[in-house]
Amino acid sequence: MTYEIPKKVQTLGEDIQRSELKYHDREVLVSKEFTFDSAHHLHCYEGKCKSLHGHTYKLQVVMCGKVDDRGITIDFADIKRIAKERIIDRLDHRYLNEVLPPMNTTAENMVVWMYEQLRDALRSEGLFPAVRLEEVRLWETPTSYAAVTARLMGDDPA
Repeated sequence: MTYEIPKKVQTLGEDIQRSELKYHDREVLVSKEFTFDSAHHLHCYEGKCKSLHGHTYKLQVVMCGKVDDRGITIDFADIKRIAKERIIDRLDHRYLNEVLPPMNTTAENMVVWMYEQLRDALRSEGLFPAVRLEEVRLWETPTSYAAVTARLMGDDPA
């Protein structure tokens, strides 16, 4: 295989027209992942998680929608900003039992709260219904996660 340096960088209006930027009219899933570190402990639990301990959590946010006239469903930078403002900045390097609403800080409870935060952000920013929250996954360890989907949350448009 040979590699070549492009002879010319594509220019909008000359090599490609604005009307050609949108290749299709299908819905697309768009996802972004984040990590954050937090400490917590579980109530009414007999096992090591009863004691204060920490995790490096991984959060995956999946959104869905049709592309706009540029071929973009939602800018990855917007997903990052929303997740950072609504979730990551509030939980990173924090004691979850103190900063979350009253709940047992299980992955199952936390992922529903995270879904609600992201869904509310899409609505308050006027991005919904063009962009919908499809799924949120929260890994507590590299092999263990809890997830909710729009269907499970009663938000499925179908």
